Amino acid sequence: MSVLITGGAGYIGSHTVVELLALTDDIIIVDNLSNANVLVFDRIKQITGKTVTFIKADICDRDAMKQLFSAHKISSVIHFAGLKAVGESNDIPLMYYQNNVAGTITLLQVMAEHNVKKLVFSSSATVYGENNVSPLIETMPTSAINPYGQTKLMIEHILFDLAKSDPQWSIACLRYFNPIGAHSSGLIGENPNGIPNNLLPYVAQVAIGRLPKLQVFGDDYDTIDGTGVRDYIHVVDLALGHVKALESIDNIKGCQPINLGTGNGTSVLEIVESFRSVSGSVIPYDIKPRRTGDIGTVFANAELAFNLLSWRAERDIHTMISDTWRWQSSNPNGFE
Repeated sequence: MSVLITGGAGYIGSHTVVELLALTDDIIIVDNLSNANVLVFDRIKQITGKTVTFIKADICDRDAMKQLFSAHKISSVIHFAGLKAVGESNDIPLMYYQNNVAGTITLLQVMAEHNVKKLVFSSSATVYGENNVSPLIETMPTSAINPYGQTKLMIEHILFDLAKSDPQWSIACLRYFNPIGAHSSGLIGENPNGIPNNLLPYVAQVAIGRLPKLQVFGDDYDTIDGTGVRDYIHVVDLALGHVKALESIDNIKGCQPINLGTGNGTSVLEIVESFRSVSGSVIPYDIKPRRTGDIGTVFANAELAFNLLSWRAERDIHTMISDTWRWQSSNPNGFE
Protein backbone atom coordinates (compact mmCIF):
# COMPACT_ATOMS: atom_id res chain seq x y z
CA MET A 1 0.00 0.00 0.00
CA SER A 2 1.28 3.43 -0.96
CA VAL A 3 1.21 6.90 0.56
CA LEU A 4 -0.05 9.56 -1.86
CA ILE A 5 1.50 13.01 -1.41
CA THR A 6 -0.30 15.81 -3.23
CA GLY A 7 1.91 18.81 -3.92
CA GLY A 8 4.91 16.64 -3.15
CA ALA A 9 7.24 18.56 -5.47
CA GLY A 10 6.81 21.78 -3.50
CA TYR A 11 8.83 23.25 -0.66
CA ILE A 12 7.32 21.44 2.32
CA GLY A 13 6.20 18.46 0.26
CA SER A 14 9.68 17.67 -1.07
CA HIS A 15 11.23 17.81 2.40
CA THR A 16 8.50 15.51 3.69
CA VAL A 17 9.19 13.07 0.85
CA VAL A 18 12.86 12.96 1.89
CA GLU A 19 11.99 12.18 5.51
CA LEU A 20 9.28 9.67 4.60
CA LEU A 21 11.66 7.79 2.27
CA ALA A 22 13.65 6.84 5.35
CA LEU A 23 10.65 4.73 6.37
CA THR A 24 9.06 3.53 3.11
CA ASP A 25 9.65 3.43 -0.64
CA ASP A 26 5.92 3.19 -1.33
CA ILE A 27 5.35 6.87 -2.12
CA ILE A 28 3.40 8.37 -5.02
CA ILE A 29 3.64 12.09 -5.69
CA VAL A 30 1.03 14.05 -7.63
CA ASP A 31 1.76 17.67 -8.50
CA ASN A 32 0.77 20.02 -11.31
CA LEU A 33 4.15 21.83 -11.01
CA SER A 34 2.46 25.25 -10.93
CA ASN A 35 4.75 26.30 -8.09
CA ALA A 36 7.40 23.59 -8.20
CA ASN A 37 10.20 22.30 -10.42
CA VAL A 38 10.51 18.76 -11.71
CA LEU A 39 14.27 18.94 -11.05
CA VAL A 40 13.51 18.53 -7.36
CA PHE A 41 13.18 14.78 -7.95
CA ASP A 42 16.81 14.56 -9.11
CA ARG A 43 17.81 16.32 -5.88
CA ILE A 44 15.69 13.96 -3.78
CA LYS A 45 17.45 11.04 -5.43
CA GLN A 46 20.85 12.59 -4.64
CA ILE A 47 19.89 12.91 -0.99
CA THR A 48 18.16 9.56 -0.49
CA GLY A 49 19.46 7.34 -3.29
CA LYS A 50 15.83 6.55 -4.13
CA THR A 51 13.54 7.28 -7.06
CA VAL A 52 9.93 8.19 -6.39
CA THR A 53 6.84 7.68 -8.52
CA PHE A 54 5.71 11.04 -9.87
CA ILE A 55 2.43 11.73 -11.68
CA LYS A 56 1.89 15.17 -13.17
CA ALA A 57 -1.75 15.96 -12.57
CA ASP A 58 -4.03 18.47 -10.88
CA ILE A 59 -6.18 17.52 -7.89
CA CYS A 60 -9.03 19.47 -9.50
CA ASP A 61 -9.01 16.97 -12.38
CA ARG A 62 -11.48 14.35 -11.17
CA ASP A 63 -10.75 11.91 -14.00
CA ALA A 64 -7.00 12.08 -13.34
CA MET A 65 -7.57 11.49 -9.62
CA LYS A 66 -9.88 8.54 -10.30
CA GLN A 67 -7.34 7.02 -12.66
CA LEU A 68 -4.56 7.47 -10.09
CA PHE A 69 -6.52 5.80 -7.28
CA SER A 70 -7.63 2.98 -9.59
CA ALA A 71 -4.09 2.30 -10.78
CA HIS A 72 -2.43 2.32 -7.34
CA LYS A 73 -3.23 0.79 -3.98
CA ILE A 74 -3.21 3.84 -1.74
CA SER A 75 -3.58 3.57 2.03
CA SER A 76 -3.32 7.21 3.09
CA VAL A 77 -2.85 10.74 1.78
CA ILE A 78 -0.71 13.70 2.82
CA HIS A 79 -2.37 16.71 1.21
CA PHE A 80 -0.12 19.72 0.49
CA ALA A 81 -1.43 20.78 -2.93
CA GLY A 82 -2.78 24.32 -2.96
CA LEU A 83 -2.08 27.95 -3.77
CA LYS A 84 -0.50 29.71 -0.80
CA ALA A 85 0.32 33.41 -1.36
CA VAL A 86 -1.73 35.69 0.90
CA GLY A 87 -1.30 38.81 -1.26
CA GLU A 88 -2.09 36.99 -4.47
CA SER A 89 -5.21 35.50 -2.90
CA ASN A 90 -6.59 39.01 -2.47
CA ASP A 91 -6.11 39.66 -6.20
CA ILE A 92 -7.44 36.35 -7.57
CA PRO A 93 -9.73 34.94 -4.85
CA LEU A 94 -11.81 32.78 -7.18
CA MET A 95 -8.73 30.89 -8.31
CA TYR A 96 -7.84 30.22 -4.66
CA TYR A 97 -11.31 28.95 -3.83
CA GLN A 98 -11.41 26.82 -6.97
CA ASN A 99 -7.95 25.33 -6.53
CA ASN A 100 -7.78 24.93 -2.76
CA VAL A 101 -11.39 24.27 -1.73
CA ALA A 102 -12.92 22.67 -4.82
CA GLY A 103 -9.72 20.71 -5.46
CA THR A 104 -9.76 19.32 -1.94
CA ILE A 105 -13.43 18.34 -2.25
CA THR A 106 -12.61 16.45 -5.45
CA LEU A 107 -9.72 14.69 -3.72
CA LEU A 108 -11.89 13.73 -0.74
CA GLN A 109 -14.67 12.41 -2.95
CA VAL A 110 -12.27 10.19 -4.89
CA MET A 111 -10.63 9.03 -1.65
CA ALA A 112 -14.04 8.05 -0.28
CA GLU A 113 -14.93 6.20 -3.49
CA HIS A 114 -11.80 4.09 -3.02
CA ASN A 115 -12.26 3.70 0.75
CA VAL A 116 -9.09 5.65 1.55
CA LYS A 117 -9.95 7.51 4.75
CA LYS A 118 -6.64 8.39 6.35
CA LEU A 119 -5.55 11.97 5.71
CA VAL A 120 -2.85 14.37 6.90
CA PHE A 121 -3.89 17.86 5.83
CA SER A 122 -1.66 20.88 5.42
CA SER A 123 -3.53 23.65 7.22
CA SER A 124 -2.16 26.91 8.59
CA ALA A 125 -1.98 29.11 11.68
CA THR A 126 -3.79 31.74 9.61
CA VAL A 127 -7.03 30.08 10.75
CA TYR A 128 -6.55 31.70 14.19
CA GLY A 129 -7.37 35.09 12.68
CA GLU A 130 -6.37 38.33 14.38
CA ASN A 131 -8.23 38.30 17.69
CA ASN A 132 -6.53 35.46 19.59
CA VAL A 133 -3.58 36.14 21.88
CA SER A 134 -0.44 34.01 21.58
CA PRO A 135 0.45 31.34 22.45
CA LEU A 136 -2.20 30.00 20.11
CA ILE A 137 -3.86 26.74 21.13
CA GLU A 138 -6.06 24.41 19.10
CA THR A 139 -9.21 25.05 21.15
CA MET A 140 -9.26 28.79 20.33
CA PRO A 141 -11.94 30.17 17.99
CA THR A 142 -10.98 30.37 14.33
CA SER A 143 -11.47 33.03 11.68
CA ALA A 144 -9.68 34.34 8.61
CA ILE A 145 -8.88 37.76 7.16
CA ASN A 146 -7.86 36.94 3.57
CA PRO A 147 -8.96 34.49 0.87
CA TYR A 148 -5.96 32.19 1.41
CA GLY A 149 -6.80 31.87 5.10
CA GLN A 150 -10.47 31.45 4.25
CA THR A 151 -9.67 28.49 2.01
CA LYS A 152 -7.77 26.75 4.82
CA LEU A 153 -10.58 27.47 7.27
CA MET A 154 -13.26 26.28 4.83
CA ILE A 155 -11.35 23.05 4.24
CA GLU A 156 -11.06 22.51 7.99
CA HIS A 157 -14.85 22.92 8.34
CA ILE A 158 -15.34 20.46 5.48
CA LEU A 159 -13.02 17.95 7.17
CA PHE A 160 -14.79 18.30 10.53
CA ASP A 161 -18.18 17.75 8.86
CA LEU A 162 -16.86 14.81 6.84
CA ALA A 163 -15.42 13.08 9.88
CA LYS A 164 -18.65 13.70 11.81
CA SER A 165 -20.67 12.12 9.03
CA ASP A 166 -18.42 9.07 8.72
CA PRO A 167 -16.43 7.88 11.77
CA GLN A 168 -14.13 5.79 9.60
CA TRP A 169 -12.17 8.92 8.70
CA SER A 170 -8.93 9.67 10.56
CA ILE A 171 -7.70 13.19 9.81
CA ALA A 172 -4.72 15.05 11.24
CA CYS A 173 -5.24 18.73 10.45
CA LEU A 174 -1.79 20.25 10.90
CA ARG A 175 -1.81 23.98 11.59
CA TYR A 176 1.70 25.15 11.04
CA PHE A 177 3.31 28.44 11.61
CA ASN A 178 6.20 29.94 9.55
CA PRO A 179 8.29 27.31 7.74
CA ILE A 180 11.83 28.36 6.88
CA GLY A 181 15.17 26.64 6.33
CA ALA A 182 16.24 23.97 3.87
CA HIS A 183 17.69 20.48 3.83
CA SER A 184 21.15 20.46 5.42
CA SER A 185 22.65 19.16 2.15
CA GLY A 186 21.77 22.43 0.42
CA LEU A 187 20.19 20.41 -2.40
CA ILE A 188 16.54 21.33 -1.80
CA GLY A 189 14.95 24.45 -0.34
CA GLU A 190 12.32 27.08 -0.96
CA ASN A 191 12.25 28.05 -4.64
CA PRO A 192 9.45 30.60 -5.12
CA ASN A 193 8.28 31.69 -8.55
CA GLY A 194 8.90 35.41 -9.05
CA ILE A 195 9.29 37.74 -6.08
CA PRO A 196 9.01 35.80 -2.81
CA ASN A 197 5.94 36.32 -0.63
CA ASN A 198 7.58 35.13 2.60
CA LEU A 199 10.27 36.80 4.71
CA LEU A 200 13.14 34.32 4.60
CA PRO A 201 13.36 33.68 0.86
CA TYR A 202 13.08 37.45 0.35
CA VAL A 203 15.94 38.11 2.78
CA ALA A 204 17.97 35.34 1.15
CA GLN A 205 17.51 36.84 -2.31
CA VAL A 206 18.54 40.27 -1.01
CA ALA A 207 21.62 38.67 0.55
CA ILE A 208 22.53 36.91 -2.71
CA GLY A 209 21.93 40.07 -4.77
CA ARG A 210 18.83 39.01 -6.69
CA LEU A 211 16.70 41.64 -4.95
CA PRO A 212 17.89 45.13 -3.96
CA LYS A 213 16.24 45.72 -0.60
CA LEU A 214 13.95 44.22 2.01
CA GLN A 215 10.69 45.92 2.95
CA VAL A 216 9.83 45.67 6.66
CA PHE A 217 6.14 46.33 7.26
CA GLY A 218 5.71 48.09 10.59
CA ASP A 219 8.18 49.01 13.34
CA ASP A 220 5.68 50.17 15.95
CA TYR A 221 4.30 46.89 17.26
CA ASP A 222 4.50 46.08 20.97
CA THR A 223 7.47 43.76 20.45
CA ILE A 224 11.17 43.65 21.32
CA ASP A 225 12.14 45.98 18.45
CA GLY A 226 8.78 47.11 17.08
CA THR A 227 8.73 44.63 14.20
CA GLY A 228 6.42 41.65 13.83
CA VAL A 229 7.20 38.48 15.79
CA ARG A 230 6.51 35.05 14.32
CA ASP A 231 7.03 31.42 15.22
CA TYR A 232 9.57 30.20 12.66
CA ILE A 233 9.91 26.44 12.29
CA HIS A 234 12.55 24.53 10.35
CA VAL A 235 11.05 22.85 7.30
CA VAL A 236 12.69 19.54 8.25
CA ASP A 237 11.07 19.66 11.70
CA LEU A 238 7.80 20.39 9.92
CA ALA A 239 8.34 17.47 7.55
CA LEU A 240 9.01 15.18 10.49
CA GLY A 241 5.75 16.39 12.02
CA HIS A 242 3.90 15.12 8.95
CA VAL A 243 5.70 11.78 9.19
CA LYS A 244 4.78 11.49 12.86
CA ALA A 245 1.17 12.38 12.06
CA LEU A 246 1.06 9.65 9.41
CA GLU A 247 2.55 7.13 11.84
CA SER A 248 -0.07 8.10 14.45
CA ILE A 249 -3.04 8.39 12.10
CA ASP A 250 -4.73 5.18 13.32
CA ASN A 251 -4.89 6.68 16.81
CA ILE A 252 -6.69 9.81 15.56
CA LYS A 253 -10.45 9.54 15.45
CA GLY A 254 -12.35 12.14 13.46
CA CYS A 255 -10.62 15.38 12.52
CA GLN A 256 -7.98 16.61 14.96
CA PRO A 257 -6.32 20.04 14.58
CA ILE A 258 -2.68 20.05 15.74
CA ASN A 259 -0.27 22.99 15.91
CA LEU A 260 3.23 22.52 14.50
CA GLY A 261 5.44 25.31 15.82
CA THR A 262 8.34 25.90 18.18
CA GLY A 263 6.45 27.87 20.80
CA ASN A 264 8.95 30.74 20.44
CA GLY A 265 8.77 34.04 18.60
CA THR A 266 11.46 35.86 16.59
CA SER A 267 11.14 39.40 15.22
CA VAL A 268 11.77 40.47 11.63
CA LEU A 269 14.84 42.48 12.59
CA GLU A 270 16.21 39.59 14.67
CA ILE A 271 15.91 37.42 11.56
CA VAL A 272 17.69 40.08 9.47
CA GLU A 273 20.52 40.42 11.98
CA SER A 274 20.94 36.66 12.25
CA PHE A 275 21.03 36.37 8.46
CA ARG A 276 23.69 39.08 8.28
CA SER A 277 25.78 37.18 10.81
CA VAL A 278 25.45 33.85 9.02
CA SER A 279 25.89 35.09 5.44
CA GLY A 280 28.26 38.01 5.93
CA SER A 281 26.06 39.91 3.48
CA VAL A 282 24.67 43.41 3.78
CA ILE A 283 20.88 43.32 3.91
CA PRO A 284 19.48 46.81 3.35
CA TYR A 285 15.87 47.39 4.31
CA ASP A 286 13.21 50.10 4.37
CA ILE A 287 10.54 50.46 7.02
CA LYS A 288 7.05 50.59 5.51
CA PRO A 289 3.64 51.11 7.15
CA ARG A 290 1.88 48.13 8.66
CA ARG A 291 -0.15 46.01 6.28
CA THR A 292 -3.86 45.64 6.90
CA GLY A 293 -4.56 42.54 8.96
CA ASP A 294 -0.97 42.00 10.14
CA ILE A 295 -0.63 40.97 13.78
CA GLY A 296 2.22 41.99 16.08
CA THR A 297 2.97 38.63 17.71
CA VAL A 298 2.07 35.10 16.64
CA PHE A 299 3.47 31.92 18.13
CA ALA A 300 2.21 28.44 18.95
CA ASN A 301 1.39 26.31 21.90
CA ALA A 302 2.71 23.02 20.51
CA GLU A 303 2.06 20.72 23.48
CA LEU A 304 -0.70 18.78 21.74
CA ALA A 305 1.71 17.70 18.98
CA PHE A 306 4.03 16.31 21.64
CA ASN A 307 1.23 14.55 23.49
CA LEU A 308 -0.47 13.07 20.42
CA LEU A 309 2.42 12.58 17.99
CA SER A 310 5.52 12.51 20.23
CA TRP A 311 6.80 15.36 18.08
CA ARG A 312 8.65 18.49 19.08
CA ALA A 313 10.59 21.02 16.96
CA GLU A 314 14.33 20.60 17.55
CA ARG A 315 16.19 23.02 15.23
CA ASP A 316 16.94 26.57 16.38
CA ILE A 317 16.89 29.86 14.47
CA HIS A 318 20.64 29.73 13.76
CA THR A 319 20.25 26.32 12.11
CA MET A 320 17.20 27.49 10.15
CA ILE A 321 19.07 30.49 8.76
CA SER A 322 22.33 28.62 8.16
CA ASP A 323 20.48 25.99 6.14
CA THR A 324 18.56 28.68 4.23
CA TRP A 325 21.82 30.41 3.31
CA ARG A 326 23.51 27.13 2.30
CA TRP A 327 20.61 26.43 -0.07
CA GLN A 328 20.45 29.97 -1.47
CA SER A 329 24.20 30.47 -1.88
CA SER A 330 24.59 27.05 -3.51
CA ASN A 331 21.57 27.62 -5.76
CA PRO A 332 21.40 31.37 -6.45
CA ASN A 333 18.81 30.82 -9.19
CA GLY A 334 16.94 28.02 -7.48
CA PHE A 335 16.79 24.66 -9.25
CA GLU A 336 17.64 26.14 -12.66
